[in-house]
This record gives sequence, structure tokens and C-alpha cells, in this order.
Amino acid sequence: MEQKHSFFGQLAGNPVGRFVILLVTITFLVSVLHILFRSRKIQPDGFRWKAIRNEVIFAAINTALSGFFLGGLTNLLNSHHLIQFNPAPAAWYVILGEYALAFALFDTWFYWWHRLMHIGAMYTFVHKIHHFSTSPNLLTTFSVSPFESLINGGFTPLFTAAITLHHQTMPFIGTTTILMGLYVHCGHEFLPRWWNKSWLSKWFITATFHDQHHKYFRWNFGGYTTVWDRLCGTMRPKFESDFDMIKARLRAPDAAQLAAGRVADTPI
Repeated sequence: MEQKHSFFGQLAGNPVGRFVILLVTITFLVSVLHILFRSRKIQPDGFRWKAIRNEVIFAAINTALSGFFLGGLTNLLNSHHLIQFNPAPAAWYVILGEYALAFALFDTWFYWWHRLMHIGAMYTFVHKIHHFSTSPNLLTTFSVSPFESLINGGFTPLFTAAITLHHQTMPFIGTTTILMGLYVHCGHEFLPRWWNKSWLSKWFITATFHDQHHKYFRWNFGGYTTVWDRLCGTMRPKFESDFDMIKARLRAPDAAQLAAGRVADTPI
């Protein structure tokens, strides 16, 4: 047991090892998604081995370099004592308020930087790599240039330098960033059909929303919400009707497959 622990400890202790663990984990999850949730695939014919190969290469480069850049930015801010955390216990509503502020500000940060990254040289040298994937999957989350990682990931150290947060808030911010990145690139839609019809939930993006950004390029720039896209007229006009079509596909699977017993009528 000690030898196994030592091996995995050493593997996780260096950038190459961490990338191998990440790649194996994501490959497993992609396989699970493909096998168990094929009917929920947003672009059923979107899989390309060439895209997967590119994503593995770019994800490896990005994992190695983004840690250096983001770590350098964080260390720079720490060296000037700009990042400080409040160690005192915080009430739940304080944590919720800090989280909501970070959520809203990152959504704004992401939207406007994302719009900028679609212009001229910014697109060519910063964002183009990410758009090699027109039908995203979990690996697409990490298939970005180190410069894009620095822009998106740089929000957190800059935000924590500007505002003193409680320690208890940070796990929620970090977890949301990771899970949302994986969800919007997973290539499968899991949210219910009523999602875009509810006044409360329609403001939060879906996997279909971001998937269409990769497919159609000039729409749906939001990171967490649809707010800025709705305000600025950059939400794809057919997004909501396309979302309905994807969900309808689950309710009406191919009759031949039903007859063969290969597809279950999955409730939404």
C-alpha cells in the first residue's frame, strides 16, 4: 500500500504526472458520457479523432505553462501583500454574498474578454486554439492557449487582491469555475426542457448554449449567465428553439430503435 501511495504521490507531484491523471480521468468520463448518454449528445455527429488529438496536445501545453503564468501572477500579488483573506468564521449569508459578487463579476469579466478575444490579433494569438473544437467535449475545457488561461484564470487572484474574502468562500468559487467549465464543454445536455421557459433559470447558461458558441462562433459569449448576451444582442436567436429540439429528441427516440429495445423512453 505504501508503494502505491508513493507512486501516485510522485505522479501527482509534477506537472506531467498531473496531466496524465487529468487525461486518464477525462478519457474515462468521455467514454461514460458517450455510452450512457448518447441520446443527450448535442451534436450527435460531431465527434472527430483529429479534434481529440489536437485537444490532448494543446491541453498538455496549457497545463504546463498556465500554472507558471498564473502562479507567477499570484506570487507577485502575494509578494506585495495584496492578497489577504479574512480568517474569522463567517455567517452563511456573508459567504453567499461574497460568492454572488464573485459569480457576477466573473461573468462580466468573461463575457467582455471573450468578445475581445474574437477580434483580430486577439483571436489569432489567444483564442483560436480553443475554437479548433467545433463540437466540444470535456477535453475542450483545457484546450486553450496559456494566454487565454491567464486572462480567464487571472480573475481570481486579481479579485482576491481587490476584495478581502473569507477563507470559507474560496472553495465555492473554485469549485464553480471547474464544474462550469466542464459542464458547458461536455457536449451533452442534462438540464430539463423547462429550463429556458422559467424566468428564474433562463438567465443561467446551458451546455447547449456554449456548444452553439463553438458551432456558430459569433453567438453566446457568456460564461455563467445569458444576461450580457441578452442585453447586447449576442444570444443566438434560435438557441431556445434548438434547445427544445434536443430535449424533444429524448421524448421521441427513433421508432426502429424502440422496437429493437435499444433505446428507453427517458423521462426529462
